[in-house]
Amino acid sequence: MVDKVQLSILKDGAGAWNAWRAAHADAKPDLTGADLCGVDLINADLTGADLRKADLRGANFTGARLADAHLEGANLFRAVLDRADLSGAHLVGAQFLSSEQLIASRNWQSAFRDSELACGAPIPREH
Repeated sequence: MVDKVQLSILKDGAGAWNAWRAAHADAKPDLTGADLCGVDLINADLTGADLRKADLRGANFTGARLADAHLEGANLFRAVLDRADLSGAHLVGAQFLSSEQLIASRNWQSAFRDSELACGAPIPREH
């Protein structure tokens, strides 16, 4: 279930969010099912965030850190992932995710993803 305090901070922008993350380094962001449709998340540190089933349609993740984030079942229709770090991100079952979005990101090859999103690179096996 989404943490409403965390969601409110994130909606205040990447600057506020990144400052909160720095002050709460051991916190696990719980944004499960969050409505982040169209939100500007440029350079946001979402490392390890739980974004399962979140509505991320049209959200801008340019330069964001999504390493080890859980995006299973999230709606990524028209989400911008340019230069977003997807190292070890969990993308299996993400909705409306395209090869073009992946290739525009960084470290997508190490993300756990559906077979149709192989994009010519082997898909890592989850442990």
